[in-house]
Amino acid sequence: MTTPRRALIVVDVQQEYFDGILQIQSPDREQALANIAEALDVADREGLPVVVVRHELPEGSPVFAVGSHSWTLHPEIERRVKPSWKRVTKDRSSVFAGTDVAAWLAEQGVDTITIVGFMTNNCDIATAVSAEELGLAAEILSDASGAIHLANEAGKVSADQLHQTLLVLLHSNFAAVATTAAWTEAVTAQKPLAKSDLGTSATQGRAAFAG
Repeated sequence: MTTPRRALIVVDVQQEYFDGILQIQSPDREQALANIAEALDVADREGLPVVVVRHELPEGSPVFAVGSHSWTLHPEIERRVKPSWKRVTKDRSSVFAGTDVAAWLAEQGVDTITIVGFMTNNCDIATAVSAEELGLAAEILSDASGAIHLANEAGKVSADQLHQTLLVLLHSNFAAVATTAAWTEAVTAQKPLAKSDLGTSATQGRAAFAG
């Protein structure tokens, strides 16, 4: 079994998601924050490369406007940042779009990214999908990420349903999904996380909804 060379990607853990219009609604955002902090502590202890990402839009934007309260990292994240960690800003969904993150990870010899942060329904899934094209394995921590309620012309979906649906989708092809505790065990043991595949997930899906 090949030992993965992991990097922790901390996606947009900014104040917007705690007291703005994009407040995370599932799972509990304070518990998700605690799990993100735990993942950072594990990464620091185990010497994993870490990328801390912040979404940034122009002044006057309704969310993530540069210099605004919405734009700032949550203090629990900011106080943990180490000089050796890579800090990057982005203005698109994937952390790889318009940034040098892919090149930096290659320099570190990384072959697996672990995604934590927000949101499952936007930047997390975009990053996991982008990783495939770069030849990187992806992991996402189910209790260190989160989603929001959505409603538009196409319909409506609760944050809980959206988060769970996307985790099932990701685990079927794009990323291994695990809790922070399970990931910590895998990191300590220097083992990869198990991931399903589309065929297996389809077969199990038919069985789950048979009759």
